[in-house]
Amino acid sequence: MDREDPVPAGDGMKEQLTSNIARMVARRRQEDAKAPLSDKVAEAITRIAGSMTFIVLHIVFYGGLLLVLTDLIPLPVPFGEGLGMIGSVASTEAIFLSLFVLMNQRREEQRADARADFTLHVSLLTEDELTKLAAVIHAMAEKLDVQIDRDAAEEVEKNVDPEQVLDALEDIGGEDGGAPGHPGTHDAGAATGKSPMKASTAS
Repeated sequence: MDREDPVPAGDGMKEQLTSNIARMVARRRQEDAKAPLSDKVAEAITRIAGSMTFIVLHIVFYGGLLLVLTDLIPLPVPFGEGLGMIGSVASTEAIFLSLFVLMNQRREEQRADARADFTLHVSLLTEDELTKLAAVIHAMAEKLDVQIDRDAAEEVEKNVDPEQVLDALEDIGGEDGGAPGHPGTHDAGAATGKSPMKASTAS
């Protein structure tokens, strides 16, 4: 697949979906291009360190050194205190590899946070649009004298308060049935028979 055109033509994909994928890929490449040099180096080293080639090279290198130091492969040049040297080299390499991995992990976490924020924003926009659409459908039903459940319709027409949803999730996931700082919210909602996922204001 061509790097400049990551989305294959045809294959039954809708044009809008193909366009969205291409735009997201282009955005990812722009972010990679604008990344600091340190992040690029850390990502490259982490990618190399996670490959099978890197593991094989280390097995060959350190295995060969151990064979030489144990005189299984005799060499005319003495190594002296070679085991200590191998330990120092391996420890230093492990330290730097750990630092590069942590740098790359921090960048990936930032990307994940950005994607989560984007997903939440799109979900909230979708909720708002569906709420408005529900209000329009409710009005059309009343205009056409169609029997509907008014309580259910009014509940659907209410906007979701993101903070209230987060509080409810914390309460549900709390060990004692309530998150710190929000005790009893979930239980109170259950006692009244009302879901904490809907705000009290209608659109």
